[in-house]
Amino acid sequence: MTDVTMSTGPGSPERAKKASSGLELFRVRHIPDSVESRPVSAVAAEPASVNPPASKAYYFLLMAPAILVLAFISIYPFFWMIYMSLHEVDIGKIEWNNFENFTRLAGDTRFLMGWWLLIQYSFLCLALQIAIGVFLAVSLNGSRYEKVLVTTLLMPMMMAPLVAGMVWYFLYNGTFGWYHWLLQSMGILGPKSILASSSTAMIGIVLVDVWQWTPLITLITLAGLKRVPQDQLEANMVDGASPIRNFMSVTLPNLYPVLLIAIMLRFMDNFRFIDSILVLTGGGPGNATKILPVYLFEVSFKFFKLGRGAAIALILLIVTIILGMLLVRVFDRQQPKKV
Repeated sequence: MTDVTMSTGPGSPERAKKASSGLELFRVRHIPDSVESRPVSAVAAEPASVNPPASKAYYFLLMAPAILVLAFISIYPFFWMIYMSLHEVDIGKIEWNNFENFTRLAGDTRFLMGWWLLIQYSFLCLALQIAIGVFLAVSLNGSRYEKVLVTTLLMPMMMAPLVAGMVWYFLYNGTFGWYHWLLQSMGILGPKSILASSSTAMIGIVLVDVWQWTPLITLITLAGLKRVPQDQLEANMVDGASPIRNFMSVTLPNLYPVLLIAIMLRFMDNFRFIDSILVLTGGGPGNATKILPVYLFEVSFKFFKLGRGAAIALILLIVTIILGMLLVRVFDRQQPKKV
């Protein structure tokens, strides 16, 4: 702080008074820069927490009811299925049968044929759905009416499989079915319905599954296309790459993760869902469409051989898990390695 004073001579009290009053007028206050530049926090310090932090046991207790419910509806039936597969289950009695439920399956021709038909059915469905779904996704990506067309394509997927089977059952009907009339007019079909012939029934149920679940592949692939790096596509185009070459070298490798998810979902669904097949053919004509899940349904809930059905279900579950692991490993090897 600096004071500016005025000189006063002796013997002049009036001048001294004026000088003292002028002293207040000319007093200048200097504030150091370090004080002015120091930030002042306007946020008050947080008060100390009254409650102590919760322990891990507390959070586990919160999750315990949901864990118990999931265990009851999934883990308990799983072990019960294993138990039944080792016993002869009948109304009012359960007897140990020395693994006969498994040993008899080796000579069961319908069980072996069910595996072969399931492989055919799954391969045809996956191949057509992946090919058509990726093509539709690439065609719709960035188009003017993308949102409207995607919403329209999702309508079959929103339909229950049982209802979809009923719709296609009437479309395939040999008397008044519109699709039957169209195929018969083109010379592809004779007077028999597509579901009435053992040579065409498998194609009929595959078309229903492709119609209903291809939109799922399209939706997942379309989401994957949004994350393809545009700089890589533009660099390839500058180098003179054609659109097909650009798709094979840039777009497709970036789609491997999403295609893996799509194939895994549809692969497991084909091993589980039989609603539309039961409505369309029920496994017929003869055993032409009796894939293994349909045979499992018949053994368990038509003939009430629950022990035998549990053995079939357990084998089907183990094979599904093994094939899923192999599928993941194959796609991991095909993905480009990060440098």
